[in-house]
Parts: sequence; C-alpha cells; structure tokens
Amino acid sequence: MTDLFPSDVYAERLHRAAQLCREEGLAGIIIGTGPELAYLTGSWVSSHERLTALVVPAEGRPVLFAPETDIGDLQLSALPHLDVLISGWVDGEDAHARAVAVLDHGPVALGSSLTTLHVLRLQELIDAPTLPAATTLRELFMRKDAAEIEQLALAAAAIDRVQERVPSLLREGRTEAQVATDLRALILKEHEVVDFVIVGSGPNGANPHHSHSARVLKTGDVVVVDVGGTRGPGYHSDSTRTYVVGGPEHAPREARAAYGVLHAAHAAALEQARPGVTAASVDRAARAVIEEAGYGEFFIHRTGHGIGLSTHEEPYIMAGNDLLLEPGMCFSIEPGIYVPGQWGMRLEDIVVVSHDGVESLSHQQRELR
Repeated sequence: MTDLFPSDVYAERLHRAAQLCREEGLAGIIIGTGPELAYLTGSWVSSHERLTALVVPAEGRPVLFAPETDIGDLQLSALPHLDVLISGWVDGEDAHARAVAVLDHGPVALGSSLTTLHVLRLQELIDAPTLPAATTLRELFMRKDAAEIEQLALAAAAIDRVQERVPSLLREGRTEAQVATDLRALILKEHEVVDFVIVGSGPNGANPHHSHSARVLKTGDVVVVDVGGTRGPGYHSDSTRTYVVGGPEHAPREARAAYGVLHAAHAAALEQARPGVTAASVDRAARAVIEEAGYGEFFIHRTGHGIGLSTHEEPYIMAGNDLLLEPGMCFSIEPGIYVPGQWGMRLEDIVVVSHDGVESLSHQQRELR
C-alpha cells in the first residue's frame, strides 16, 4: 500500500496523540510497525526483528527510530513532510534505550504490534508503569476521521461488487475451492491484497471460520461467502452474504425460516446501534431475536468487530463490552446461525456511527439468494 492521505491529516493525528498523552497523564507512546504506525505516519515499513519505533512524547517533537537498513523505505510514507525526527541505528546500538530517552519520566503506552522481545526490553528501561496504547488511547484509533470513513466506504463498495458476482459462481458440480479461486481474482480486481476467502457450503458453513475445501456443491446447498481485501492506504473490506445453490427456493425449509430470523436479528442490531448505547447492547439486540426463535445455542460468536487499518479492532460488539458508541466508530454487524452437520448462515455489513444512528457502508442486498 503506497496511497497516502495529505500530510496535514497525519500531522493532526500526531498532534492528537500527544494531546491524549497529556490528558491521560502519560509521558508518551512508543509505537511499533503495523497499522498504528500507518495510521500516524502512512508507513507500512517492516524491520523484521529489529526495532522500528515511533516515539510520541506528551511534550516535544516525535522521533522515529529505524534500522539504517530500512531508512530508505520511510520515504514512501508521509514522514518526509511531517515534523518527525528520523533517527537511524545500526546493529550493536541500543535502540530501545535511545527510544526511551526521548520521554520524560512517567507512564508509557506501548503499541499493540510491538513483540514480546521489544516490550520486555522497554519495560526494563522504563522506570514507570507501561500500558497498552490500544486501550489507553483507543479513542485515537476507534473514532475514524472523515478521510478514513471515505476509504472504508470505498472498500465496502469494492467488496459489494465482488459479492454481486457470487451467485453466478455457485453452480452444482463446482467445488468450494474453485469458487474461492474465482473470488480471489475478483477481489484483486478491486483491491491490492486478498485478505481472506470463506466459501462454506452445506455442513461446512456451520464452521464460521471454514476456509474452503474440495467439497462439491449441489443444488439446495446453503453457502456462506465471507470475503475481504485491502486497498488504498491500507483500509480493509469485509462482507458476508449467504446464498443457496440453484436459488433460495431449493433450500431446506428450516434453513429458509432460520434466515428470516437472521435477517431480523441483523435489523435489530442496526436499529439499536447509535451514539450513547453500549457495544454490548447491540450484541444483545441481535442475540435476543435469535434466542427467541430457538437458535440461541447456534449463535457462537460476537455480533461485530471494528475495522480500519486492521480487519479486527476495537470496538468489539460483544457481551460484556460497556464501551459507549460514538460518532465515527466503524464496525461490522454480523449475526450468524450455525447448525452442526447441516448448514450455517451469516449476514455482515460494515457500518459507521452517525449523530443519530448508524449508516451502512455496505449496500449489497441482504435477502437470501
């Protein structure tokens, strides 16, 4: 991914990160490579086991430490246009000590992609508590700005176009693997990277994370198709629809009835989701519909997950999460029903919290087809 936002977008994010550190009483944050670094700088640089770390102090200029072997790749990011000092290091130097020296004394938030090797060394050097940046500064990453929402909308439209082609691929006599191969090609026409492809037919659909197999499709099979990719500056798509080989009229009667329940559960979650309610209450709204219809034991996962530069991130729409939803949060709504040995079904859309509800970024039809 090499597409970038204007540099002032990243500058504002860095400013907000420092501001949140001050508000939370932190000396600063240390971020490793991955989505959090890409969020703040546009860089997807990889330094393998060596330390690459962006240090954002509560006060003062941010510094990015990187091995000299990887300094050149930073030119592909927004860093050349940001007020961030780039400091190279070579094997044998103590990069961790240099990173910690940027910060004043006080608690430090550590990025979620830092490996145990780096975390333990940093904790040896930081004479104060260390906290996970993903939770202490989660407002920074969870509330998407206008530029991010635009990218997620483009990603959702891209995967919608893939789902539009699925019914023509599901023909009796084809295997799940053959369908998956076609789907990978379609995803790559709309994205830079294929993230995942799930084609779960018949009893395989009862495994929510089934990938695909040599199972041959037959008329009347219920098929779960869950696909996603990465595009633009690194934003992800994620969409699930449920189909029937030969058309819904060929599906088992119970499966058709269950899909009506699933559709209603999805609608209930959409209706519940709005600013000021908890993530858990959205999960509860979907789960209540499915439980009332007698399928509660077959809904075996959370109702949704946040999405952005990671496919799965906060906010998690699940029981026990008392996080209050706020405008700008983006997440999936994806209830499912999975009857072992028979069939599974799932309906997933990506939504963004607006000022009075949610707006769906996914626009593919939700009916069984």
